[in-house]
Amino acid sequence: MTSTQAPSRGAAATVFAGAARRAAGLAAGAAAGTVAGPVGTVIGAAVGAIAGGLAGKGIAEAIDPTVEDAYWRDNYATRPYVGSGASYDDYGPAYRYGVDTYSNYAGREFDDVDTELGQGWTRARGTSSLEWDRAKHAARDSWQRLSDNVERAIPGDSDHDGK
Repeated sequence: MTSTQAPSRGAAATVFAGAARRAAGLAAGAAAGTVAGPVGTVIGAAVGAIAGGLAGKGIAEAIDPTVEDAYWRDNYATRPYVGSGASYDDYGPAYRYGVDTYSNYAGREFDDVDTELGQGWTRARGTSSLEWDRAKHAARDSWQRLSDNVERAIPGDSDHDGK
């Protein structure tokens, strides 16, 4: 992006998501540091903000869209929502949309942002003939695959699904 170009909506959402993770880290660090008094609160907040930002950056960097596309290209036809003879040209953009939006909503469930994602689908769908009511199944699948991969990579219940 050159200095005269405006950032894309996706870039802005990614920046916002990163800021949200840093803020959550800041709050957690500040709470932990409060035990040590005012100075501990300040130090804890700084450390928490850095840790929250790094965790979010790590999740985004761990996602390889090329690997995800190859996986879904090889497996889309086995999914229960894909009709016989359906084309990857219709489902591919929906899988990609799930991958592209996952890190923008870190820590949230797909169903919690379904309405927002549905509103963005018209811009993201490209040449797909699928309306959101059909495309969302593929987007949810790719979102859940990423969530599961992140869960395996980060100890604990990082996606808050109880697993």
